[in-house]
Amino acid sequence: MSHPILSEFDIVFAGGGTTACVVAGRLAAYDPSLRILILEAGQHTVNKPIHVQPYQFAFNQAPTSTTITFNIGNPSPRLNGRAPVVLCGRCVGGGSCVNFMAYTRAPASDYDDWGVNGWESENLIPLMKKLETYEVQPDLPTHGYDGPIKVSSGGCKLGICDEFIQVGTTYHKRQYADDTNDLETCNTYSPWRKYIDGTTGRRSDAAHNYIYNQVHNPNLQVWDGKRVKRIIFEDKRAVGVEFVSDLVSFPDADQSLSIVRASKLVVVSAGTFGSPTILERSGIGAEAVLKWCGIEQLVNLPGVGENYRDHHAALVPYLAADEVVTMNALWRGESTLQESLAQWNSSGKSLIAQNGFDSKIKWRPDDEELKAMDPVFQPRWKEFFQNRPEKAVAIFAIFAGCVLPVSRPLSSILPPRNHMTAVYYTLYPMSVGSVHINVTKDDKEGMDFTTGLLDHPSDIVTLDFGYKKTREIFRRMASYRGEVTAGHPDFPEGSAAACGEASGPVDLSAPDIVYTAEDDEAINKFHRDNAQTASHSLGTCAMKSEADQGVVDARLNVYGVSNLKVADMSISPLNVGTNTYSTALLIGERAAMIIAEDLGINCMDLTRARIR
Repeated sequence: MSHPILSEFDIVFAGGGTTACVVAGRLAAYDPSLRILILEAGQHTVNKPIHVQPYQFAFNQAPTSTTITFNIGNPSPRLNGRAPVVLCGRCVGGGSCVNFMAYTRAPASDYDDWGVNGWESENLIPLMKKLETYEVQPDLPTHGYDGPIKVSSGGCKLGICDEFIQVGTTYHKRQYADDTNDLETCNTYSPWRKYIDGTTGRRSDAAHNYIYNQVHNPNLQVWDGKRVKRIIFEDKRAVGVEFVSDLVSFPDADQSLSIVRASKLVVVSAGTFGSPTILERSGIGAEAVLKWCGIEQLVNLPGVGENYRDHHAALVPYLAADEVVTMNALWRGESTLQESLAQWNSSGKSLIAQNGFDSKIKWRPDDEELKAMDPVFQPRWKEFFQNRPEKAVAIFAIFAGCVLPVSRPLSSILPPRNHMTAVYYTLYPMSVGSVHINVTKDDKEGMDFTTGLLDHPSDIVTLDFGYKKTREIFRRMASYRGEVTAGHPDFPEGSAAACGEASGPVDLSAPDIVYTAEDDEAINKFHRDNAQTASHSLGTCAMKSEADQGVVDARLNVYGVSNLKVADMSISPLNVGTNTYSTALLIGERAAMIIAEDLGINCMDLTRARIR
């Protein structure tokens, strides 16, 4: 069946998320004559308050949101039959326009662990510095000070988060450092910096800082509301893409298929969920998957859609003192909202330029904590963590307000009180899942998504301990007023761990709660019923050898075809110990260099790549 060919570009990006914006923006800056097209299923984000005002990040997760895709996983017996939900951005800029804006960076060794030529940390650190303007502290050797992405402390300070650090450095007996994102420091309490411009108070995302600021270049185009169906090949050479209008973004749009050609390169950049499914619809993937869906196989590449990885997370709410400043009042639209907006509009300051996350620890257990953890975790500790002090097991943090998982939407029934939330998530879980296309009973295309969440027995151990440790920290904070019972484990009647309101904190030297075997069962059940991934999804088009179920090589070329690359978090072969926005940006910078080199552009002349 033939379709109209709308136009021809030099490079076509299938997907317009974080990494696509970085790559396309850099290439356009390297050579403004390049004809570049980004096709994105979601809508434009330019200057929309929900994307540029940091405090609004949570509104993107509303059940009616069209800026996020709610990917529903297969029900799992490890989750007591629950079908987990994993979020990903669906707008120009992708996750960078809807995420929590939390600035973390993986240890340098994570990239060395990939074992991929050209992707070693010594090659990537200059790119980490190139992409950022670190506004917090000058002259730090691993940070950058002239890049498009701004990093700051946000528009105001939250005192409740200082309490978290104070208890952490006394009761929890850990050190304090201003910067734990120097690519090696670990197990230390610190402020949590943000992807927020410290001058304007706006979210620092990839769309505004790589693409929208090049509106003067007519050769760089973004077509929103266009969902890529498949890659068009001629003799296994990618020559274009087939796409259709996205009905979520534009419900009344015509559904006829169209083709746009790419004279030099097609880059699949649709993320951990979109990239493998585009490849499979194009005939690239495992024989069994394609045969089941009635797709003729072009290349046998069984690694497509495999190796899905994520971080495992829990969010647990507590009551906070009435006088404490949190995000709750803004989110409820109380009178302080208009005052805060006025201040933000004039100075870039106020709670509008906040995400509620002001402190954290990249945590490793000490000897005493290791003994208290289930022995099932010991083999993983000895094999991966013990002799690698830069590797954190989990992040423990506080959120000033009430932010809860989509699996447990308590916010509608919570009283209009002040809240704070314990946030803990594991960084290197062993569980692995997969993402594939599927055909439903009524012959409609679906997705066969297995999260792997908590499949490996060692993974829940860290969450169970994380609940206990963060609870001990929170109950010693000056603003603590008890637990939101409905958001905690259902402990048996009479348990010493029973939850409820409190008049104030316990003493720093108070004994820890003693948990019985029944209490431990309640915590375990709580996590199987409520734990979610951190939506830091990666790995489904892994950059590994083809023999090891890889999908792309070190130059991001898809095995078995030509003129086709993948560039997004799906190429990451292993988990990374960070909120993945930093890695998505980094992959974009490296991919831009690779493509420029392929095209004969001298991208080492960094002055040509200036985007600011």
